[in-house]
Amino acid sequence: MSSSPTRLLPHSLLWRAFLLIATLMLAAVGAWLAIFRQAEIEPRAHALAQTIVSISNLTRTALLAARPERRIDVLADLSDVEGVHVYPAEADDRIVPPPATALMRHLESDLRERLGTETRLAFELNDEPGLFVSFRLFPGEDGVFWLALPRERLEGRFPLQWLGWGALVLLLALAGAWLIVLRISRPLKALEAAAGKLGQGETPSPLPEKGPDEIVAVTHAFNQMSESLKRLEEDRRLLLAGISHDLRTPLARLRMEIEISVSDPQARADMAADIDEMDRTIGQFLDFARHKAQRSVALEPTNLAPWLGEIAARYGDKVKCRPASAEFLHPIQREPLRRAVVNLIENALRHGGGTAAVELTLEREDGRLVIAVLDRGPGIAPEDAERLKQPFTRGEAARTGAAGAGLGLAIVERIARAHGGRLELLPREGGGLAARIVLPVN
Repeated sequence: MSSSPTRLLPHSLLWRAFLLIATLMLAAVGAWLAIFRQAEIEPRAHALAQTIVSISNLTRTALLAARPERRIDVLADLSDVEGVHVYPAEADDRIVPPPATALMRHLESDLRERLGTETRLAFELNDEPGLFVSFRLFPGEDGVFWLALPRERLEGRFPLQWLGWGALVLLLALAGAWLIVLRISRPLKALEAAAGKLGQGETPSPLPEKGPDEIVAVTHAFNQMSESLKRLEEDRRLLLAGISHDLRTPLARLRMEIEISVSDPQARADMAADIDEMDRTIGQFLDFARHKAQRSVALEPTNLAPWLGEIAARYGDKVKCRPASAEFLHPIQREPLRRAVVNLIENALRHGGGTAAVELTLEREDGRLVIAVLDRGPGIAPEDAERLKQPFTRGEAARTGAAGAGLGLAIVERIARAHGGRLELLPREGGGLAARIVLPVN
């Protein structure tokens, strides 16, 4: 399976920006090299044409000035010293014209302007490679000769020290680009770390507001948001403390007044039940809000089997704890997870129906730990399971009735997710509901 091209690219802003700048710099250097190479073609062609004309004129002068019997020696000297060869032009000469490059076009134009319009250029003469230029030594058909030069004279030599200096300048530019990008990405990294702490319920220290204006503006806005959330959290804690004191204290007084003032036992029991329901609803509100403040509670390694047995023992015969077949040592937030298990047990006792005891089990399933509360009540329709996990949602069936604030399952769901797990509401075999807290095993 082929990987997507985007997966081959780095994901961090630092590397992406650096690679972009480096690519632009390399492209700019390549473009300048192409421009310089194109710009030096015409001067090079002029210089090469001047050299060929000078050699041609000097050769003609030397040969004309020498005595006929000495001309062979003159040609031998030119060949040994300058690498210049002179051949007489024949009608049946086999020549290969030079390639149609810009350099050769400029060179041929200059040579014809300086040596005459009949001047010819060749890259091969009778299967011999080289740079061949025709010139006229004396009038007449027999006076045309080929001047042969090494082809290396056409090749421009690039100074190696320039290449070294260019590489050094490019490396320094890339190092500067890296420092610039690092200066931009460093405050973003700090912002990312602070946002991660904020997401975990912690209050990060204020970030330094320095750097480019855009970074300063983002950092300032984040610091303001963090400070506002801190004040909001403090106000929420005060509100929770006020609710716990200012609502439950009057409820306690009402319960005492009912016991003293109401003579009808049935009315007294109904009023006490209403007060208990109000107290449970307040407790659900407090638990739901308190869980958000306890997201950063440390994990404690706990042997879950006896720990669940202690929770079940509080309910006596109403809850049967099925013993686990092995020890399950697992890191948990003890108090939040205890609250979640208690919520499921009380939900099962309240809505489970019948006289069968609620069962509390602990099992390992597909590499996960499953804490399950099983009852024999009417259960929950599968299509309602996800909806009932939402805050302030109550079912309309006989299972959930009209009591409560609809926060019990939402609290359990949040606590399970804080442990990296989930809450499952599944039909139980034989009837009833299986409320399962599924925890991952690292």
